[in-house]
Amino acid sequence: MRVLVVWCPDWPATALGIDAAVPGSVLAAGKVAACTAAARAQGVRRGQRVRDAQRRCPDLVVADRDPDAEGRLFERVAEAVAELIPKVEVVRPGMCAVPARGPSRFYGGEESLRLHVQDAVVEAGFDCGAGVADGLFAAELAARRDGGVIVPPGGTAPFLAPYPLAVLERPELAGLLARLGVRTLGDFAALPAGHVAGRFGADGARAHRLARGEEPRPVAPGAAGGDLAVRAAFDPPAERSEQVVFTAKRLAGDLHAGLAAGGLTCVRLAVEVGFVDGRVLHRLWRHDGGLSAQAVAERVRWQLAAWRPPAEDAVWGGVAWLELTPDQVVPDTGRQESLWGRSGVTDRVARAADRIQALLGHRGVTRPFMVGGRDPGEQVVRVPVGDLPPHDLPDGPWPGRVPAPAPAVVPAAAPRADVVDARGRAVRVSARCEVSSPPARITVPGGDAERVAAWSGPWPVAERWWDPARARRRARFQVVTDRGRAYLLAVEDGDWRIEAVYD
Repeated sequence: MRVLVVWCPDWPATALGIDAAVPGSVLAAGKVAACTAAARAQGVRRGQRVRDAQRRCPDLVVADRDPDAEGRLFERVAEAVAELIPKVEVVRPGMCAVPARGPSRFYGGEESLRLHVQDAVVEAGFDCGAGVADGLFAAELAARRDGGVIVPPGGTAPFLAPYPLAVLERPELAGLLARLGVRTLGDFAALPAGHVAGRFGADGARAHRLARGEEPRPVAPGAAGGDLAVRAAFDPPAERSEQVVFTAKRLAGDLHAGLAAGGLTCVRLAVEVGFVDGRVLHRLWRHDGGLSAQAVAERVRWQLAAWRPPAEDAVWGGVAWLELTPDQVVPDTGRQESLWGRSGVTDRVARAADRIQALLGHRGVTRPFMVGGRDPGEQVVRVPVGDLPPHDLPDGPWPGRVPAPAPAVVPAAAPRADVVDARGRAVRVSARCEVSSPPARITVPGGDAERVAAWSGPWPVAERWWDPARARRRARFQVVTDRGRAYLLAVEDGDWRIEAVYD
C-alpha cells in the first residue's frame, strides 16, 4: 500500500521552542533524546550523556523533554495535513501518515501530493520532510532523506538495503546481528524467513519483514471495529479537560476488556470528542504494541489541549460526549501468565484499585518503580496505578551510591540518632573525612542505647557542589549493634540520621 509520511525533524526540541539554528538538546533520563541541527554540527548525538554533549558544544542549550508539549503542538501539524487529506493517522508526535493512492490521483500524482502536504505544514510554521513509499517503515525513511523522496512502487527492498540495522530501533537485535556479521537491512533481508523466526522469535520475524519491504499492517483506511466502540456522555457537560481525560482512561479499560474477550488487540484507535456547540474532534492514533489506558488518556489530553486556547480552562462550552473506536484490530498474541496462575487475580486487583482511585483521587493508589539513585529513598518512585513510568527516570552512574545488598526499610523521614564513642563524646567527622573517635554506642528514637559491634565508613557524599544554595555534604556509616541490628547512618553538620535499616 502506498503511504505518505510527514516527518518533522527534532520534534522534541521544536516543541520546547528551541530553534534549529541554536545548538540545543532535549534530555530524557540524563541523556540526549534529541538535538538541533546546529548541535549535531558540533558533534552532539542522541544517546550521549549531558557532560559529553557539553564537552563538544560548550554553548549547548539544555532542556528536559516534555511529551505533553510534543503531543499538543503536533496536533497543529496533523490539522494542516487533514485540511488536504482526511483520516490522518498520528504515528507519534513528530510523525503522521496518510494513504497516498487516492489523494495522489486527486492532486495530480505522488510528487504533487508530496509537495502540497509539505507546503501546508511549512505554512503552518513547521519544518518537515514528506516521503512516499510502499509501507509506513520505508515511507518514514524516505521522508527523512533530503527533505523527502518518492520510492517507486516495487522499489522498497532496494531502497532499504543500504540502511544500517539501527533504523529498526531494536538495539539488542541489531547488536546480535552485527556480531553475526549482518550489518545492513539488505544483509538481514537475505536471510531465510523461517530461520529468522526460529532464531529471533516474533519480534525478529517482524523486523525481518520490515527489512524486506513488507509492511506488517496497513495504514488507514482499514477494517474498523464500530461494534466494539465505547462511549460516555457527560451530563452536565464536562467543563474541565481533566474530567474528560479521567473518563477516557476508564473507557479505555472497558475497550480493552471487550477486545480481550474476542482475542483481539487494537493498534489504531479513533478518538472522537463532541462538544455542546456541535463540534466534533476526530483523530486517529497508532501504536503497534497496543495503547494502554494511560496512553489513551494522554492522547485525549493532547487533542483537547491543541483545540482550545492554553489560557482557557473550559473547552468550548463543555464536552458532551467521548467515544473510542478501535479502527484497526489484530489478533492478540497473548501475554505471560502470572506465577500464581490465571491473570484473573491481576484483573481483580486492577479493578479494585480503580474503584479506590475513584474515591481517593488519581494519586490515591500508587505502585513502586525501581530507578537509579544515590540514596536508598531515591531508588524507588511511586507512580499512580494505571500510569506509565515517568519518562525522565534518573540514570547513573551514581558515585557514592550505597553498595548491595539494599536495606530492607527506608523511613519516609530519616529519624535522628545519637552516636557516641567509648567516653560518651559525640562522634564527629571532619571535612577531610577523619573520624574523631570510633563509634561505641548508638541510641535510636524510642529505644535504649545499643553497643556498636562493628562499623564501616565514612563514605563522603558531596551533592550539587556547583550550586552553593543547594550544595550538600555528608558522610555515611554502616553500623551493626550487639543486638543484631544493622543501620545505614549519615552525619551532616554534626547531625546524625538513620537513612535505612537492614534486615
